[in-house]
Amino acid sequence: MSNSVSNTPINDARLSMWQAAWVIARRDFLAILFSRAFFFFLLGPLFPILVGGLAGGIGGQVQREATVNTIALAMSQEDNNAMMAARLAVQERLPGLPIMREAEDTSKAPADILAEPGAAYAGVVSGTLDAPILTGTPGQIAAWEGAVAMMAAFAKGEAPTDFPDVAAEPVAGSAATDRSERIKTAQAGQLLLFLLMMLLAGMVLSNLVEEKANKIIEILAAAIPMDSVFLGKLIAMLGVSFVGIAVWGFFGGLIIFFGGEALPQLPEPAMGWPVFLLLGVVYFAFGYLLLGSLFLTIGGMATTVREVQTLSMPVTMMQLLVFFLAAFAMTDPGSLLELVAVVFPLSSPFAMLARAAQSPEVWPHLVAIVWQAFCVLLFVKAGATLFRRRVMKSGPAARRKGKEKRLGGIFGAASGKAGAPQSS
Repeated sequence: MSNSVSNTPINDARLSMWQAAWVIARRDFLAILFSRAFFFFLLGPLFPILVGGLAGGIGGQVQREATVNTIALAMSQEDNNAMMAARLAVQERLPGLPIMREAEDTSKAPADILAEPGAAYAGVVSGTLDAPILTGTPGQIAAWEGAVAMMAAFAKGEAPTDFPDVAAEPVAGSAATDRSERIKTAQAGQLLLFLLMMLLAGMVLSNLVEEKANKIIEILAAAIPMDSVFLGKLIAMLGVSFVGIAVWGFFGGLIIFFGGEALPQLPEPAMGWPVFLLLGVVYFAFGYLLLGSLFLTIGGMATTVREVQTLSMPVTMMQLLVFFLAAFAMTDPGSLLELVAVVFPLSSPFAMLARAAQSPEVWPHLVAIVWQAFCVLLFVKAGATLFRRRVMKSGPAARRKGKEKRLGGIFGAASGKAGAPQSS
């Protein structure tokens, strides 16, 4: 019986790589999701959005209040009525005309009318229809001089007030126009992808530092492969990131729902919005996993939070350069620079998302997704191997050193016994 037990492989009782990764992912995901720190982390980006929205609304209201487009009329009663009637007749055709109101006291000088307390006039028109005089600041005179002259011409009947109907023949747009417009969508997609990755990938950094300090990582490494530990932690952090994006997206949807008309409208991408958004989620996932694997390796190498911040700075700067590379490469599709941005793992998600906005081809995205998945596994394997050899002191080199140390101890003990004098 003892022989049968001793011949049973110990690894048969261990989980497979993916099963172990799932156990780690579920453990970390639930631990982070139901922590108070994650709740405050979710609230963090909402405060700048709320403050920015309030500031934008207040600033827009202030700008509207500050924009003065009302002109006071201080001519004769007949000329004033003719000017206001002319503006009323053409306001539908010329919506950019200033508002014209008769001054309360036309006997005052134009400068005194402008200086009246509570007056909000861009200028004052005096004189006659044949020789109108516009009083105001140089900027207001330059802005409204042409409109006043045109209204005076309409009021005298020297300009037409009956406009012919214009037949419209709209076109969908030229290829150059479509490409120029879709670049805006590509830029917005890249910027959003970059901000989300940099905001959420930072959670990976301190993960291993805490578990190393608590000796938890040693227990995990003894129970399951280190590759599964790294992969499981990345999957857990990705799941937590999707929860954060869902919460922020909900509030962003409310902002779009209530103030969508005031927000800038992005042109539709070449692949359509549903496919573009789906690819955006996929490329965020792979970009996060690629960057997170580097951050996880850095967190495993560091022993303190200060070391984490020091070691992560080069990676952060490199990611910023990668973003600039992908942003510059999308201006020249099909070039060697864009090919480099597509192939390089860290810039590939940004470059391919920009291509989804500009080109309707599907097969390049399938190839890019397979390539990015392979790079994720490669980065995880390299990071786990480095962590195992440099931190856990295991692996072929460490085992060889341990074996040599044990053999040295054995031979040393044997030589000590051989050289010891025998007692009589």
